Amino acid sequence: MWPLLSTTPPWGRTTHKPAAPSDNERLFAQHLQNKLLPDHTYSVVSGGEPLAIPDLTWEQLKQFHATHYHPSNARFFTYGDLPLENHLKQIHEEALSKFQRIDPKTEVPPQPLWSSPREDHVTCSPDALAPDPTKQNSVCVSYLLGDITDTFEGFTLSLLSSLMVSGPNSPFYKSLIEPKIGSDFSSVVGYDGSTKEASFSIGLQGMAEQDTEKVKQIISQTIDHIIESGFEEERIEALLHKIEIQIKHQSTNFGLALASYIASSWNHDGDPVELLRISESVARFRQALKENPRFLQDKVKLYFKENTHRLTLSMSPDHDYMEKQARAEEQKLQLKVQALTDKDREEIYQKGLELLAAQSQTQDASCLPALKVSDIQPTIPPTAVQLSSAAGVPVQLCEQPTNGLVYFRAMCSLNTLPEDLRLYVPLFCSVLTKMGCGALDYRQQAQQMELRTGGMSASAQVIPDSAHVDTFEQGILLSSSCLERNLPHMFHLWSDIFNSPHFENEERLRVLVTMSAQELANGISYSGHMYAMSRAGRHLTPAGDLQETFAGMEQVKFVKRIAEMPDLSHVIRTLPRIKRHLLNPDNMRCAINATPQKMSDSTAQLEVFMKDVSENRKERKAVRSNLLKKPLDPNRPVEDSSPSRKLITEPNFQPCQMKTFFQMPFPVSFVSECIRTVPYSHQDYASLCVLARMMTAKFLHGEIREKGGAYGGGARMGGGGLFSFYSYRDPNSVQTLSAFRKGVDWAKSGTFTQQDIDEAKLSVFSAVDSPVAPADKGMSRFLSGITDEMKQSHRERLFSVDHQTLVDVAERYLSVGRGTCGVAILGPENEQIKKDPTWILK
Repeated sequence: MWPLLSTTPPWGRTTHKPAAPSDNERLFAQHLQNKLLPDHTYSVVSGGEPLAIPDLTWEQLKQFHATHYHPSNARFFTYGDLPLENHLKQIHEEALSKFQRIDPKTEVPPQPLWSSPREDHVTCSPDALAPDPTKQNSVCVSYLLGDITDTFEGFTLSLLSSLMVSGPNSPFYKSLIEPKIGSDFSSVVGYDGSTKEASFSIGLQGMAEQDTEKVKQIISQTIDHIIESGFEEERIEALLHKIEIQIKHQSTNFGLALASYIASSWNHDGDPVELLRISESVARFRQALKENPRFLQDKVKLYFKENTHRLTLSMSPDHDYMEKQARAEEQKLQLKVQALTDKDREEIYQKGLELLAAQSQTQDASCLPALKVSDIQPTIPPTAVQLSSAAGVPVQLCEQPTNGLVYFRAMCSLNTLPEDLRLYVPLFCSVLTKMGCGALDYRQQAQQMELRTGGMSASAQVIPDSAHVDTFEQGILLSSSCLERNLPHMFHLWSDIFNSPHFENEERLRVLVTMSAQELANGISYSGHMYAMSRAGRHLTPAGDLQETFAGMEQVKFVKRIAEMPDLSHVIRTLPRIKRHLLNPDNMRCAINATPQKMSDSTAQLEVFMKDVSENRKERKAVRSNLLKKPLDPNRPVEDSSPSRKLITEPNFQPCQMKTFFQMPFPVSFVSECIRTVPYSHQDYASLCVLARMMTAKFLHGEIREKGGAYGGGARMGGGGLFSFYSYRDPNSVQTLSAFRKGVDWAKSGTFTQQDIDEAKLSVFSAVDSPVAPADKGMSRFLSGITDEMKQSHRERLFSVDHQTLVDVAERYLSVGRGTCGVAILGPENEQIKKDPTWILK
């Protein structure tokens, strides 16, 4: 949005709302598409170019909406087991019958092909968190491919792209990533089938400007090498195995994923049904390879070697970039303002007041179809789990219709890990399955994982206790899945990781650390509100403190420091120390989700695995003495011998208020305020959940997004007992903190209706009752100890929330001085905050 807005009188200043941040990755991707497809719709910014938006007239916008957002330009997609006739009847009666068919003229013509390649250059703002501040350039070569409505050609090129760029065995990974010329592939990499004609891009980011020619040369040589040597048969099989797993894996958004998968081709009049016949495409692909062993090499030659429609785009940082953008916007604004007559100014002023009045009004939602709270099921269906053990390690078994897949998890405790090693845990998790193990180097390990599993990973876990705010569990979660026939292979790979992981390859470690640092730096502009919430909650609970260590700005800066180290030998010595504490069967519990027919085989294979790794079992002393035992079976009393979760408890923890400001190279802010409240099983937790949803929808959205111009904002209640306010891509910062406070006053005043409460409850229930995939059934019990009985109690408390309880909890927990709160802002330089001694500047 960039309207000329004014609610100050006509003789005062006219203001505008800035657009989204010029995040470098997004900026590069935008320029690449605009310049590769310059002759039609793809040459413009679909969300609006900030400098062009002020030239858009109301009539143009209205006309665009009338043609593009018309049923004649729509595609209808339904998924599920409800009768289709009812859907079609409703679509006809409530939409199609109310419009005349028009020709929206939205078809996209083919891009005229170039007779020779082109080059271009763009600039961006420098990144303060770049792994190497002297290497902030990007270069990428993008090739225009065929029309996406040719289903089989698109399928082939998508597979070809994976073979060329995915994983450490791919030719471009070997030639571009491993020589450490850049920090990672360019922000656009691989096959893109979202435009009418697909494209393939390859390049690097985080590189030095003088290496640009070298990178272009390597890309050309790698293409020649692929044409000459082709791909190993085992890599092609691994890729087809991946497709088989993707077809069998049942996710809760399966229908939505299918809609997304077919949307682009169908929008350009491709055949959506043909796209869904993936098994037929696989069979045809195998046949094509059989008939012509050089099938893929011929495609590489045609689309890459001989393709003259290719663009080489480079990007370099400009220290004045933000200033130039601001100046251009200011000049544009001045030109618009200077052209205004007194009458125009008065009109804008009046319209600004009208808009403000309209935004402040309660909208009539009675015309919208709505569920009622009485439609919600009063009870939840139970999830049956069985508790067992394998070689002395507790195991949770959950029989599910997993469609021929087996899902394995292991939770490994961090309780014996020395405090000084905690910062390294996320790094340990990210490299654990990527450096080789047993007799396999990292390339062979990656190949075996692709051939035999649906992926193997480790992640750091901070799990708040459901009953006490100052109690939590800390650990790492190992996760993997495989087709039933590959069970022994999957557990054999885990055995090798437990018994002989390879941590000593410094070259490989440097590549992984640099990529991780780049990924974290790039992620801040996408998830800045999450980082703000993490930091704001840091000093409010012990779990919040560890969460910031593992996944907050502290971790981002730590990985950047590691990436800058000239010598990684200290890290290489540290990783085995962590492994001895974490991959220890003495501090472990496991879970398996599989079909009833395969469960006994799965437990037998798990038993073999646990015996294989039994030499790692060692009783180690916990670093902290204040442990709280919770039995895995809640119906059993706590005994020393019974299997239990060992949680850290800090009953004397003193929360403290802190306000932290991180200056970032963005033109917008990410703002959060967190307040310490109550845990999951407390009677007020349900009321706070409903209150957060109601405040978001009925007050904060209007204040922060509609009036304030942020991309988003609201409140949420976290399982760890923190009530968090947040805003996302916000042109304001300190003003948004005032909006949070106004939200609390609004809640305390009780000026909301029963309908507002019911809508908030429905919103909470939509999350509570969202489908759980067979792979994830029983997981909340396995990880957090939250049983079906506890969920049912929470459900009953949600039903009983009323007007008075909402006013009461707003007063009790959110009033100034009631609960300890923390504040964090990530954003551009701020003079007001700089002058305020209550802020800590980072």
